[in-house]
Amino acid sequence: MPQNTVNLDLSATSIELTRALCDLESVSGNEAVIADAVERALAGYPHLDIIRDGDTVVARTNLGRAQRVIIAGHLDTVPLNDNLPTRFETIDGVDYLWGRGTVDMKAGVAVQLKLAAELTASSVDVTWMWYDHEEVSDDLNGLGRLALNRPDLFAGDFAILGEPTNSQIEGGCNGNVRVEIRTFGLRAHSARSWVGDNAIHKIGPVIDILAAYEPRQVEVEGLVYREGLNAVGIGGGIAGNVIPDECMVHINYRFAPSRTSAEAIVHLEELFAGYEITVVDRAEGARPGLDAPLALQFLTAVGGEAKPKYGWTDVARFSALGIPAVNYGPGDPLKAHADDERVALAQITDCEDGLRAWLTTSVG
Repeated sequence: MPQNTVNLDLSATSIELTRALCDLESVSGNEAVIADAVERALAGYPHLDIIRDGDTVVARTNLGRAQRVIIAGHLDTVPLNDNLPTRFETIDGVDYLWGRGTVDMKAGVAVQLKLAAELTASSVDVTWMWYDHEEVSDDLNGLGRLALNRPDLFAGDFAILGEPTNSQIEGGCNGNVRVEIRTFGLRAHSARSWVGDNAIHKIGPVIDILAAYEPRQVEVEGLVYREGLNAVGIGGGIAGNVIPDECMVHINYRFAPSRTSAEAIVHLEELFAGYEITVVDRAEGARPGLDAPLALQFLTAVGGEAKPKYGWTDVARFSALGIPAVNYGPGDPLKAHADDERVALAQITDCEDGLRAWLTTSVG
């Protein structure tokens, strides 16, 4: 069957549904086919109201419950690298589904779709969101676009994002700032370097500061977030016989949600005092939100111990709207975007069981 006519069977197991979704290639910018398939699959369920915004699909229950939960997942993946179609494999006695998107995050999407179809009388009303363009620049993000176009859909008491967490709850997320630091000099012929001023040599103290920096571990509402400050790129030089007059180092700061992005930038300005700093990207972190009543009930239903989310995720969008949010989905985040991306089958069913138990338990 051609990819653009694929029909998803929501009565299949969440493992089978994960494989079907992953075999629908949906690299960022190419989500139309999978969004069409999701919308078509959900259309036959009378307990769901379906809304489409670009390649984002929303399904809402309206059961008259006292509380509403938003559960979201993105449909896109990073580019392929010979890791489709999917295949099953067993490593050290553990059964996996291998292939692009298995971890980040179509296993989570599969669980969400199956539960959206089957839970006709959940204990809370649910707004399910499956969105496009998560893996690319922020201005294209489908969840951000939806918040602008349909802010009414973001009414909720609690939110869950299906990012990979080994099917354990991870609260909040670190914030993210990227800056460029430049040094300047004077061009000259390298045979007469003494009449020039080498900008690359001037960047050395910046590298020394980065190499000596000891990132903080910060406790926020009971969870300990690890920060990171790293050079992620460097550029400079004109030709093999020219003293360079400019050098740039690209720096990424992952900061605990105890700080705002403005405070993080001030910290970098103090750390690199005397250097020209240009901010190229910034994203606020999100506090854990685990003190919310629904979050506590969710933690009880799922079991285990909540952990911090070190990377930035779209839980920050919900947090900015005043909605406590956590990350919860199958898959090891260390395998996200990897060429050998693979999800343990047991984690898919564990995630489904955890969400199902919570959404069918009486909420006080």
